[in-house]
Amino acid sequence: MTASDSAALFGHPDAVACERAVAELRSGRPVVVHDGSGSQTAVLAVDGATPATFAGFSAASDGDIALTLTPTRARLLGLTAPRGARLDLADHAFESLARLSYLPVAAPHTANWSRGSERDAGGLEIARLGLLLPALLVHDIAAGASPFDSSTRISLEQIAQGAAQAGQGWELVARTHVPLRDFGDAQFVVFRGGVAQRDQVAIVIGTPDFSQPVPVRVHSSCLTGDLFGSLKCDCGDQLRNGLYKLAELGGGVLLYMDQEGRGTGIAAKMRAYGYQHEGLDTIDADALLGFGPDERRYDGAAAMLRGLGIARARLLSNNPEKVDRLRTAGMEVTERIPVTGRITSDNEAYLRTKAARAGHALDVDALIASLS
Repeated sequence: MTASDSAALFGHPDAVACERAVAELRSGRPVVVHDGSGSQTAVLAVDGATPATFAGFSAASDGDIALTLTPTRARLLGLTAPRGARLDLADHAFESLARLSYLPVAAPHTANWSRGSERDAGGLEIARLGLLLPALLVHDIAAGASPFDSSTRISLEQIAQGAAQAGQGWELVARTHVPLRDFGDAQFVVFRGGVAQRDQVAIVIGTPDFSQPVPVRVHSSCLTGDLFGSLKCDCGDQLRNGLYKLAELGGGVLLYMDQEGRGTGIAAKMRAYGYQHEGLDTIDADALLGFGPDERRYDGAAAMLRGLGIARARLLSNNPEKVDRLRTAGMEVTERIPVTGRITSDNEAYLRTKAARAGHALDVDALIASLS
């Protein structure tokens, strides 16, 4: 048995490489991204950097370091960089990283900068997979011995293949009955998969007929709304109303996906909430952090549905893009069924943003009128 055959016994090698790289970045250690032809770049997540690791990275790089940012964040800094931007950090201290990476922009950036490389983009993808802010310290490594030789290495091909594998190989690891208030006996089905092998839960309500299109709600976790009743969103209402709708339709499945903050993670979501308190809408707040309007992935959801034996879904959602993305992930969606929550003075602007800027099929004025 060859070494590559042996590695494959313990998971897809490229997915394993991604998981190791994610763990390193989240732990505040650098990763080396290479293109397979000799060019290599050391990257360190701003999210995990400290004054000490910033100084160490700078020393290992002989002071030749830059900050790489997504096209979204670069645009807010006044830079035209479709592949992202590198900002020279030669004259910057650790304290400047937050201002450049994710704080509100006071003025266009006029210092030295260049377009980001493919290796920078690969590093940013690892950061996204690890639910870190998409902002990295970078240093292009010259040929020969380097202080980064002991760092975890990953190629651009491994990143691409590993990210694609995140939606494959989901395993059903537990299934049990749980009696629910208002819904009676339900089944909780736990799947494990994706980068870092996180557990995701499918809740089967009633006795749906899996030979027919099954009512399905793909619900992204919202700690603040689902658990604590935050008034800033309608997520908790959609969760509960989705369950009632599944029961009304004779049974169905709710996927509770660990995709907080539209796939940005709880830390980024809390930062975005802070910007919303300052008057930004949810999309502009995420853009300040370098994220697009929706960073969620749906291949894992499609894999879970297939694991349950569901080939066709009737999707409970107000978001037509969710239908398209599930179809792209290989799930047949036969129709979209609306599911709404309460409109309050706290979440009205958020819902209007969903309708006007994110394409959600929501008539906020009609919903308000129905409450009067």
